[in-house]
Amino acid sequence: MIIDCHGHYTTVPAAHQQFRTAQLAALADPVLAPPAPAAIGDDAIRESIEGNQLRILRERGGDLMLFSPRAASMAHHVPDPATARAWAAASNDLVARVVELYPDHFAAVCQLPQTPGGALDDAVAELRRCVAAGFVGCNLNPDPSGGHWASPPLTDPYWFPLYEAMVELDVPAMVHVSASCNPAAHTLGAHYLNADTAAFMQLLAGDLFTRFPTLRFVIPHGGGAVPYHWGRYRGLALRMGRPDPAALLANVFFDTCVYHQPGIDLLTRVIPAENILFASEMLGAVRGTDPDTGAAWDDTKHYLDHADLTEEQRRAIFEDNARRVSPRLDARLRAAGR
Repeated sequence: MIIDCHGHYTTVPAAHQQFRTAQLAALADPVLAPPAPAAIGDDAIRESIEGNQLRILRERGGDLMLFSPRAASMAHHVPDPATARAWAAASNDLVARVVELYPDHFAAVCQLPQTPGGALDDAVAELRRCVAAGFVGCNLNPDPSGGHWASPPLTDPYWFPLYEAMVELDVPAMVHVSASCNPAAHTLGAHYLNADTAAFMQLLAGDLFTRFPTLRFVIPHGGGAVPYHWGRYRGLALRMGRPDPAALLANVFFDTCVYHQPGIDLLTRVIPAENILFASEMLGAVRGTDPDTGAAWDDTKHYLDHADLTEEQRRAIFEDNARRVSPRLDARLRAAGR
């Protein structure tokens, strides 16, 4: 079985984005009443999925994708908690509809209603609501300010209420920022990768997993700069009197959203196979075909098929690790006889 642990609903029906536009307009103009989420029929959802993520998943030999709202649209920089609650709920409900229509091919991961410096009560409540509805994980934004990094590090007690709920519910988080509001940091080419790298360094510098030994994070996009600079992190850890970065690997995992063969080769040589989860983020940041190879940029299965891996390592990356990191996903698959 091939499980893609990183997919976003980047092809939502237009009515959903129209709801968001109306929502932001009402926030800017108090005269306007907050809108209700769009009424979107099953046919519109099928049209948005069948020719896009579902088609490509099948064409590339994948079986199931962990599916969450579009990352760049989470827009946690908007400071109004009520707006964040309504937007997260509507986006998550739409993802749940996809899973209802295609239960064999998608599993749901939720957006949290975060705001810059805001309390995490709403995020915890939405996580609980979504897990009760069958979601198997969440996306956690370490920088709700959108590129200005106004939040405390992931090791700070500020985040503990959310971690306590994650541990209780036994769900992992993918550490994933939203769109950049900083013109010096391009959303896709800088902000996302900066966040992956920053999150790892925050974890290296703290003792979070001493307090939460079963907490699990997936750092996307191959871990940003982490595999490439593993020696730097080892040296920094020694200099700071911290444990070797390998000590984090009981709790921290990396996905394969790396869009060239040398990058995948480096990732699989530096990071143990048991800490790598297959992912493509298809129809996400990098679309189209590499003119030098003829392969789609985000066809990461193609790169893994050409990597120097044993069959045992391939099985771990393509299936076993995702099931281990997300026990609720594993339980759902076992219940379906998969």
